[in-house]
This record gives sequence, C-alpha cells and structure tokens, in this order.
Amino acid sequence: MDYKILHTIPPMHATEAARIHFEAFEGKIGGLLGRDGRGAGFFSDIINPEFGLCAISNDGRKLLGVAGFKTSEGSLIDGNLDDIRRHYGWFGGLWRGLVLSVLERQLESDCLLMDGIAVSPSMRGRGIGSALLENVVDVARTLGKSRVRLDVIDSNPRARTLYERQGFVAGKVQSLGPLKHIFGFESATTMVRPTGV
Repeated sequence: MDYKILHTIPPMHATEAARIHFEAFEGKIGGLLGRDGRGAGFFSDIINPEFGLCAISNDGRKLLGVAGFKTSEGSLIDGNLDDIRRHYGWFGGLWRGLVLSVLERQLESDCLLMDGIAVSPSMRGRGIGSALLENVVDVARTLGKSRVRLDVIDSNPRARTLYERQGFVAGKVQSLGPLKHIFGFESATTMVRPTGV
C-alpha cells in the first residue's frame, strides 16, 4: 500500500492514533493504565496532534503509523495529574501519576525528544517506521535542534534494531530497580541521532 507522511495528525485519525500508540506501549504501561480500554481511552483524551506525525494511505482514509515528539510547548501524549485523576479517580490518579513520573524525561534546549513511534501491526516491515523516524529528524532540523533523543526499553529489541539502522547511537542505560515489576521491563537505553544542524 502506498502512503504519505504528514507532519500532524488529522482530527479524524486522532482516536485511532491514540489507540495505535497505546497498543505499542501496552507492555510498558498497560498494567498501570489498564488493558481493559481505560488506557487507550485515556490516551485518546489527552493526545495532542500538533506534536505528532503520521503515515496515512494515499487516499487519506487509513492511519498506518504515528510518531510523536515533545518540546517545552507540549507533547503527543500531553496529560497531567488532573487528566489522570479525571480518568482514574483521586486516589488512583495520584498513585499512577507518581509512578509515571519515574518515566518522565528532561528536555534539553538543543535536542528534540521523541514521544514514541508506533506502526499498525499489519503494516510493519514496509518501511513506515523508518519513514516516520526520518521525518521526526526533519522536524528537529526545522526547529533548529542538533539532536533527536529517544529511550528504548530492554524488552523491545526490534525497536532498538530499527533505531540503530536509522543512525541512533546507544548511550546511558537507566535501570528501574523494583519498579520493573510494575512496568514489565528492567531498563531503558537512551539513544541519540545528530540532525546535522
């Protein structure tokens, strides 16, 4: 199937983008946010299409993949503690917010932070992930950033292979310690790619 990359997510595809994005990270945060539809619903409520890119079919009808990024002005999955409490109640939102804060990554002025990438399962292996990554790097260049940074978890070697093929280099490894039992992975590796700016 032919496709095109858009540097936004059309409103008609926002809910589907949230679903695909959540499913890609379900192994990482599904146990925390709920695999019963609550997690995907939460993502759908807080997704910010201005901080995303997508791959869609040439006729614009089918969403094939999505990638997000984060700046000081916002991110693709752009929730706060009030959003979490609205979905999970006061107590449920509070403890989930505290646990999720462990995954929060600091912004750097010269670096664009990736906010995840996901491709529909039926469309994997067709170059869509690579195309989305290249376009994220293009966004970083447009914003004057010298690097793109992302984190990849130890239980997702397929993603790490994709990132390495696209020129990302592994750096610091952060261990979750006892929280590995909540998130379902033990460590995350920071990977960086220069943009040439």
